Amino acid sequence: MSLYAALRPLVFTLDAERAHRATIRALRLRPRRAIPASDPRLASAVAGLRFPNPVGLAAGFDKDAQVPDAILGLGFGFAEVGTLTPFPQAGNPRPRLFRLVEDRAVINRMGFNNGGQAAALERLLRRNDRPGIVGVNIGANKDAADRIADYANGVRVMAGVARYLTVNISSPNTPGLRALQDRGALTELLAAVMAARAAGGGVAAPPVFLKVAPDLEPADIDDIAEIAGEFRLDGLIVSNTTISRPALRSAHAGEAGGLSGAPLKALAQQRIADFRVATGGAIPLIAAGGIASAEDAYARIRAGASLVQLYSALVYEGPGLARRINAGLVALLDRDGFATIGEAVGKG
Repeated sequence: MSLYAALRPLVFTLDAERAHRATIRALRLRPRRAIPASDPRLASAVAGLRFPNPVGLAAGFDKDAQVPDAILGLGFGFAEVGTLTPFPQAGNPRPRLFRLVEDRAVINRMGFNNGGQAAALERLLRRNDRPGIVGVNIGANKDAADRIADYANGVRVMAGVARYLTVNISSPNTPGLRALQDRGALTELLAAVMAARAAGGGVAAPPVFLKVAPDLEPADIDDIAEIAGEFRLDGLIVSNTTISRPALRSAHAGEAGGLSGAPLKALAQQRIADFRVATGGAIPLIAAGGIASAEDAYARIRAGASLVQLYSALVYEGPGLARRINAGLVALLDRDGFATIGEAVGKG
């Protein structure tokens, strides 16, 4: 039994949000360590960046960019901080984060709670000369008069400290946000985002990823893929939490919010396959949702993902999960005769 497995019952005596805050505090106190070396077979180039391994930590864990280096020290190939909005906001009323232990899942309705981009910018500036890929996930304030302007502002503010930027329009917990996935709104949004990136004033323009929801119809997938190609987006993150409710056993199954974890796996796997077809493999895909093992990650990679992200699985599997997945991926590459992780992308 791992140390985390032994401690997990104690951790679970705390409500989920309190346990999360305690984890962030513990990571802040952890001495900074060198990023552990990854097996060279796991390295790949995506969107002009060299990722040492394909396993990243999704946005939502380190909302305020407090511990990106500690995250990288756990063996993750990249860390995505945020979601960060232009101004601080408290998010939705508590309770808003629920463990569904019987389902190995989480429901959240956090609502982009964060301390704002200015505070995170100061933290990221202090670590800007350190190694490791840290992406920044940007969003809009709930009460913004012009949400598209919020995203453009986020690009301008965070471009200098982000190895890549993620435009998050897929959270179900900000009313109306997912409407930005509609063809007309998405076209207007990406035009503003790419213009803001181009007007960087000498700052190197980071790659831009778009994070989409799993709850999409086939026509939506085709529209997003087409528009992403038109604007030459650097990648699509597929996907965020779901508002659907597959069969669940937990007492918290009826809570409102986005569902993540094991019950999302089949839907998220299908969406990677859908976007691989819709994009013709022309746009890198980053898979998220229900990834808890090397086999889960490998299935997404073979379905077309160049990278994967996880978060909810850490609640149940503990901080050693990234290292275990990477070790398992090497074994799977050996089993199937692939020399590098890139060779396995899209190989069904």
